[in-house]
Amino acid sequence: MIVTETNFEQAALFRKGKVRDVYDLGDRLLLVATDRISAYDVVIPTPIPDKGRILTQLSLFWFEYTKNIVENHFISDKVTDLPAQFQRYAAELDGRMMLTRKCRVVPFECVVRGYLVGSGWKEYRENGTVCGIRLPQGLKEASKLQEPIFTPSTKAEVGHDENVSFEYMVEKVGAELAGKLRDMSINVYSAARDYAETKGVIIADTKFEFGLLDGRVILIDEVLTPDSSRFWPRDRYKEGTSPVSFDKQFVRDYLSSLDWDKTPPAPELPPEIVGKTREKYVQILNILTGKTM
Repeated sequence: MIVTETNFEQAALFRKGKVRDVYDLGDRLLLVATDRISAYDVVIPTPIPDKGRILTQLSLFWFEYTKNIVENHFISDKVTDLPAQFQRYAAELDGRMMLTRKCRVVPFECVVRGYLVGSGWKEYRENGTVCGIRLPQGLKEASKLQEPIFTPSTKAEVGHDENVSFEYMVEKVGAELAGKLRDMSINVYSAARDYAETKGVIIADTKFEFGLLDGRVILIDEVLTPDSSRFWPRDRYKEGTSPVSFDKQFVRDYLSSLDWDKTPPAPELPPEIVGKTREKYVQILNILTGKTM
């Protein structure tokens, strides 16, 4: 079943994101990952079959894998644990829902980079820095960094997120919280990176979101999915090139080849791009978790 949007009667829509529909259940939230896909902060009109289920299953895997590093918001992925009015939507919700604790969202994307790619590579070519962090000279595209770096960005309600310095984050949320977010992000990334290496996968970079619950910092939203991370097959990695990937970069590359100015409305994706994108998402789910679609 392809799910592009949800509309559950007698349930209050808390927020509609680019991919997730979020419902308010009092002290809890229901997150439903649809099959929508976005690129350049624009929702593409063509869905990717099973995408929402793949994102959810990967997030569930990583929430379990990292729970001893950082607390997270996950409660249940079972439709039977939802209020009665949702039971009629079981087929729609199956495999793509998470019941979570409600918290106060920290207004930053917590980005960790282990390799020099994307916007970081662009800034490095111009200034020798990434989000103000000075890096050694002579690095190439996709170079592995000596240590992972923490490069936060703002969470924009409308438009593009903006890369900012750690010092800016300290100004906005305080040194103690900013330090916790940095350390937690790097620790989760490092654990995931080491696990993925055993599966022949490089996690080049990723972004996390955190919330505050009763004064505690908890990991929320999605974790280490092909929407939020760059996954590269290790056996095809080569420094100095744009690596083959198991993630959304494939869609970005296709859209960049078109005469599209990256503002709405976005163009439709042709069947071959949809099929290849789904194949990449299924591949990384299978490689990392053993599951398939």
